[in-house]
Amino acid sequence: MDARSADAPTEAPSSDALNASAPKVDARKVDRIAALFAERGGQPGLAYGVVAGGQLVHAGGIGESFAGGPAPRADTVFRIASMTKSFTASAVMLLRDDGVLRLDDPAQQYLPELRGLRLPTADCQPVTVRQLLTMTAGFPTDDPWGDRQQCLPLDSLDRLVSAGQLRCCWAPGTRFEYSNLGYALLGRIISVVTGSRYETAIRDMLLAPLGLDRTGFEAGEFAPGILARGYRRGEDGGWLELQPDPSGAFAPMGGIFSCVHDLARWVAGFADAFPPRSAPESGHPLSRSSRRDMQLAQIAIPSGDGMHSVRFGVPPALSYGLGLLAEDDPRFGSVIQHSGGYPGYGSQMRWHPATGIGVIVLANSTYAGVGALAGEVLAALLADQPAAKPGSQRVRGPAPAQPGASGPGSSGPGSSGPGSAGPGSAGPWPETLTAMKTVNALLLHWDETAAEALFTANVALDRPLPQRQADISRLRVRIGEFGPDAARGVECDSPAHCRWWLTGERGSACVQIRLAPLAEPLVQQLIVAVPPEPGSALDRAVRILVAMLNDGAREWPTGLMTVVSADDILRQLRLAAAWTGPCTPGGWLAGDGATTATLELDGPSGRTALSVEVGRTGLVLHRADTSVRPRA
Repeated sequence: MDARSADAPTEAPSSDALNASAPKVDARKVDRIAALFAERGGQPGLAYGVVAGGQLVHAGGIGESFAGGPAPRADTVFRIASMTKSFTASAVMLLRDDGVLRLDDPAQQYLPELRGLRLPTADCQPVTVRQLLTMTAGFPTDDPWGDRQQCLPLDSLDRLVSAGQLRCCWAPGTRFEYSNLGYALLGRIISVVTGSRYETAIRDMLLAPLGLDRTGFEAGEFAPGILARGYRRGEDGGWLELQPDPSGAFAPMGGIFSCVHDLARWVAGFADAFPPRSAPESGHPLSRSSRRDMQLAQIAIPSGDGMHSVRFGVPPALSYGLGLLAEDDPRFGSVIQHSGGYPGYGSQMRWHPATGIGVIVLANSTYAGVGALAGEVLAALLADQPAAKPGSQRVRGPAPAQPGASGPGSSGPGSSGPGSAGPGSAGPWPETLTAMKTVNALLLHWDETAAEALFTANVALDRPLPQRQADISRLRVRIGEFGPDAARGVECDSPAHCRWWLTGERGSACVQIRLAPLAEPLVQQLIVAVPPEPGSALDRAVRILVAMLNDGAREWPTGLMTVVSADDILRQLRLAAAWTGPCTPGGWLAGDGATTATLELDGPSGRTALSVEVGRTGLVLHRADTSVRPRA
């Protein structure tokens, strides 16, 4: 395909262009919220848009599309990462509607290689197409390993499958775990059924009929002037440009490039599926009823899996549908969304079926946390809509079709004690505990040969091993010579995951690992919490917030600047105080030690995690959240 011209920019109409019956949008409010978010400096640039009445009614951009380049616009192209899953699921639903496949068919009916899949027990039934769609096939969470498989050749994936090199950790259909691998397999099913490459099938089935002409699969499809380049932070705090991987076997889970303008049409199509009605179809390639099916809860998501934004002590009810997530917002009812995170990019789309209002945010930094911005913008817009206020009629999906397992297995209901991986599991894999011991040895005495043998390739790509060694050195300086905390048990969210604590004379810090969904027991993720340097801006901010919590969070202290709402933070601290009572600092749960930190707080009636982010210069608070954490 020829590179597309950067001329003739696509501008969003103002909200005045809508008819009188469409929801009203305060564009200036949206711009103010976006500007405050951008001040945190989490990305070189971002683009955002608001959908109402089936149209893109407002759009904006802040920062740079690339170093020295213009601010992003509605037609600036970003990689949208896991938002791609909604396109893959839509293609499967189209094939279902055409009678080409059935969701409850065994996936091995289309991919015979799956007969060699290693299931956890002999009584498991084969994985179905529906279970791949709903992420209940039993594969362990594979972020960030899956992100680095984007360009894996198709024959390499086929060999992995046919050689029995893939592994499940749950009986299919019993548990949600976020799986990029499952969507890569759905892409192979689409190819088998259509006789076309996945990319060709998506273009023919969805992109062309919807006129999404600035949506594609390769960076080279787009003129350099309209493509937002991806970046990550360097050790000096500057931005390092990343080269985008080409499309490959894992493209169905996160390979699409798109823009606010095209995604507004995509979001509007889903919002239009509600309410059910007898009016003629709108011309969308996928029927309204199938678009509704995709947005209805299929499986509850456990609160311990990291996908929940647990604030004010109340985890939201969150479920996975078919390529989309369904939230039950306590204020506004059903909200549908999906985020995307990838090396160089972060994104989210979310919408409110009852009003048809939607928000899209795209950014060009690795795993940019733009879901917070999308959520804040949508909430602000819904608060202005009489039909969305509490007490009004709200659109809700049915209760989740299957129960979700509880959070960390060592503390959740139904767990079997330290080291358990939750209900329905025989506990962590022996290989997971062996890997934990190897990681402990590496943390005490780094060994290059052992590290290369233990980690998947993405570990060094995500953060170079010398930088990880530097993190360990900083940890040793800040908590002292450390060793595993024998008094605190190992916690496991799944058989392929575990977290544990290291303790020194000056404190404790958490370590986590995840194994890849491979027969070979390789670690795909290593997270070591690095505490703040004493006296640093981050350390001071944490200490101030802890003191505020214990003092009842009655007023904002002088000397602490913030680019987020002080009232919001005070409210969170008051609720955390009500949950825990007077608290004392515990161990460090997460953080890079420079700008981010999460501290565990222990009180007589509960435990709370305080997450803090500051700017790179001065004592300026960029984020402060509190969340309930079960006692281990």
